[in-house]
Amino acid sequence: MHATRILLGMAENNAWSNEVLHRALSGLTDGEVKATRTSFFPTIHLTLTHILLVDWFYIDGLTESGRGRAAFEVDEPYATLGEITKAQRASDRRLVEFVRSLDGESALEKKVKLLFRSGPADEKVVNVLLHLFEHQIHHRGQVHAMMSGTKVTPPQLDEFFLDGDAPAREVVMQEIGLR
Repeated sequence: MHATRILLGMAENNAWSNEVLHRALSGLTDGEVKATRTSFFPTIHLTLTHILLVDWFYIDGLTESGRGRAAFEVDEPYATLGEITKAQRASDRRLVEFVRSLDGESALEKKVKLLFRSGPADEKVVNVLLHLFEHQIHHRGQVHAMMSGTKVTPPQLDEFFLDGDAPAREVVMQEIGLR
């Protein structure tokens, strides 16, 4: 299996996981999403916002769109979970489409410029993608843990790649327009 196919699976898993998590979170009130909890970011809302802003930053670098650190200009660009969910879906779709557009293994070795606070850095596409997926997994896990203190049962997020998971996975992927 080629690396680009594996990375496409990771991008699709990322979109699927975000969708499943956001659907579960929709069972909470705005107050519950914004309630102070124990985690790196003090609320589910702020953690989801962080995931989204970091996505914007790295996807901008991958697509060479030139926005750079401007992705972080607004600490909380969306006031509600519904707004964050809509923006996250769009971001996830953009990431999947970027990975789908990669033309072979050589595209993974291409360097892109990331505009960090400490200054610009050239990074390989493959490393940026792997970092972005790891970042998402890390913070989704924090949201998952915070959900344990709510009335909503945290969703199963690790059932994506196995053949037996395909029927449930495909339904969600179709519903979010990625199939």
